[in-house]
Amino acid sequence: MTTTPQRWPGDRTGAVAISIMFEQWDAGVAPGLGPMGNPLPAGALDHQAVSWADYGWRTGVWAALELLEKEQIAATFYVSGMLTETAPDAVRAIAEAGHEIAGHSWAQNRIPALIGREEESAEIARCTEALAAVSGQRPRGWISPRCTPSASTSELLAGQGYEWHGDVFDADQPYWRETPEGRIVALPFGMEINDLPMTVRYGQPTRELVSSFAFEAAAIARGPRPGHVDVTLHAHVGCRPAGLLALTQIIAEARRLDFWIATRGDLVDHFVDE
Repeated sequence: MTTTPQRWPGDRTGAVAISIMFEQWDAGVAPGLGPMGNPLPAGALDHQAVSWADYGWRTGVWAALELLEKEQIAATFYVSGMLTETAPDAVRAIAEAGHEIAGHSWAQNRIPALIGREEESAEIARCTEALAAVSGQRPRGWISPRCTPSASTSELLAGQGYEWHGDVFDADQPYWRETPEGRIVALPFGMEINDLPMTVRYGQPTRELVSSFAFEAAAIARGPRPGHVDVTLHAHVGCRPAGLLALTQIIAEARRLDFWIATRGDLVDHFVDE
């Protein structure tokens, strides 16, 4: 397994990558986990959860873009392909602001582990083509809905020209994954600083994102090897006022520690170049 070099650019030990999950579900489908926590009985559409999810494209993505512009930071946006139809102006704005766009399937309810290989391949192609056409930026990286791939996902992505795959949880650092369609960078995705499990599933207050980041970053800063922290906000969850205040404080702490603030694609480029 090939790992990252001894230091990130500028001889830094730590890096932080900010990810914004910009997601949507098929019409008539609500997110599997809503703000109330307890799901409705099977067959009942949770309109509260649908409205909660719509905050992402109506409000949250714009607030995130405004904050990132103020902080002069580029982030990675994982975009559901169907948002090229629902919110094309937002998809274009992400690219025009200089952020990285990564593929995130056509819709969030289409989980690779629950569909067949041919259908998954078609989902990847449809999402990729739509994002490239609307944003002018062909995605280089991918994370599946729920971060849950199938046994074929890495191979399918490599075959469709993707450079990196983020549904990876078996390492701390990037490495090459060999597939029958060629190799692809496996870029581990940290779940420790992620608004959805932290605040919705486990009920922690939004402010805990800041203290959790500080603890994780301190561990990397004192460690013997370079590492990175993934900070993840969903446009419909953490891109609300409290979540964006938390992100502002996280950015300030990353700068205090002299961490490299990078996109996920930047991490891959540094790994490959080395």
